[in-house]
Amino acid sequence: MKAVLPAAARPLLEPHLPADLDVAWFAKPAEANAMIADADIAWVDMQPTELVAEAIRHAGPKLQWVSTIYAGLDAFPLDTLRANDVTLTNGAGINAIAVAEYAVMAVLVAAKRFDTVLRAQDRHDWLKDAPGKIELAGTKALVIGYGTIGRMIGDRLAAFGVDVTGVTRTGRDGTISPDAWRDRLGDFDWVILAAPSTGATHVMIGRDELAAMKPSAWLINIARGDMIDDDALIAALTDGGIAGAVLDPTNPEPLPPEHPLWSTPNAIITMHLSGRSQTTMYARGAALFLENLAAFRAGTPMKNVADLDAGY
Repeated sequence: MKAVLPAAARPLLEPHLPADLDVAWFAKPAEANAMIADADIAWVDMQPTELVAEAIRHAGPKLQWVSTIYAGLDAFPLDTLRANDVTLTNGAGINAIAVAEYAVMAVLVAAKRFDTVLRAQDRHDWLKDAPGKIELAGTKALVIGYGTIGRMIGDRLAAFGVDVTGVTRTGRDGTISPDAWRDRLGDFDWVILAAPSTGATHVMIGRDELAAMKPSAWLINIARGDMIDDDALIAALTDGGIAGAVLDPTNPEPLPPEHPLWSTPNAIITMHLSGRSQTTMYARGAALFLENLAAFRAGTPMKNVADLDAGY
């Protein structure tokens, strides 16, 4: 049995791998593309993520399982994996704490306009009044996508006294369903995108959704950039239709220097750093891989098996 694994994770994995496992360690895309041809198992995470799909397309008929530390699967050739009956396990939960903390930071930055404070410091300008005066207690947040990360965001905001409503596919456990949140957008001070990237979430926030939000509301995106109509958002921010937006992901990435979002009023762009704002990603990813490897070899259920039809 052969596994293609990232050289970056070798110190974390190698001491714990079964002696009879044939392991190929890749450091470059070309190496992954060549090694995967006769592999049974592949962990071929690379940046940009388009390289992952390219590597998987070089896989041969032996490939049975693809592992990734990424929670989102939009970069993966799901149709190819489905057609070849390949199991895909994702990294849901690996970066959840960091991303949830980042989302809460975004809400706090927006509430207190800490971006304005930092710019004043850069100018050596002693502000005579606080630029942001929103207290989180008593405000309302809509978290669209109430999975692992969404629930962590909700728990942390609730500790600040925020009334949190989650959106799930089924409307379970007091959440609301995907067909209900648009009619309630005007109720919320914070609209937070934490949903997986699928066809159903593409441009889910457009002109109509932004118009339905409170003029004082903020949009926080820690999911994927293609969930927002950028032209509609730029217009809403420029015209004061909403108070502001914190955008961790953008579309495209990296955001070109000439893109108008950089200079749009009250847009705060954080360069898709949320998941990387921690030091445990590879350690958690390696631990999950080793646990799933043992299950794979034993023929028992693995963790984080993706639904290739649903896309997450």
